[in-house]
Amino acid sequence: MAVNLTEKRADELLEIDGIRLFTGRAGIKQQDRDDLTLMVLGGGHTVGTVFTQNRFCAAPVHIAKSHLFDQDGVCALVINTGNANAGTGAQGRLDAIKVCAAAAEQVGCQSNQIMPFSTGVILEPLPVDKIVAALPQVRPAFWSDAARAIMTTDTVPKAASRTGLVGEKHTVRATGIAKGSGMIHPNMATMLSFIATDAKVSQPILQLMTQEIADESFNTITVDGDTSTNDSFVIMATGRCGQSEIDN
Repeated sequence: MAVNLTEKRADELLEIDGIRLFTGRAGIKQQDRDDLTLMVLGGGHTVGTVFTQNRFCAAPVHIAKSHLFDQDGVCALVINTGNANAGTGAQGRLDAIKVCAAAAEQVGCQSNQIMPFSTGVILEPLPVDKIVAALPQVRPAFWSDAARAIMTTDTVPKAASRTGLVGEKHTVRATGIAKGSGMIHPNMATMLSFIATDAKVSQPILQLMTQEIADESFNTITVDGDTSTNDSFVIMATGRCGQSEIDN
């Protein structure tokens, strides 16, 4: 249960230039709430990630890793709740690729430019047809909508925004969302967490920062002593605030 944590209103979370959010209902486990999120990047961005160290990482983790450093670059993230696509073998990977292909067709990029993320029940086939059918129906969303759409057993959406100065004149924004109320243990990221900033950061430095942030936060937390098969932590830097690139 969340302690001293209240749900953020849409106007309490900063929009990040260079990120477009969409949510929708695939009806994977519940029919009355959004369970599908699409994050579309506007170009000129960098992405840093930390994934689970569980040896039995889920299909979407395998695919997201393989797409992260593709020469074409990441264009979008697609996230579903209700089904983790974990313990699903070769078919699970094929299903994750099918979701990427459907998202890519909608976004207008290559399927290897989509990073998939799933969370929810394990050892059940991903209802890929529901996700593919729902993607064309997603609608523009705020960060507060996305924070709720990625929930599973969470009792309240988890989201925060901050501003800071780079140099003397450039104000940068950052907004992040997370889900996870169990299976949180050191040496992982969290169940799922996504942070976006309009700062301009080189990819090697952003990757280093992402790992350091995880080590100082998510990787020091224990809930029940288990790591999840799907844990993923992603930072996206859009470079839209106008400051010189942070590269060292």
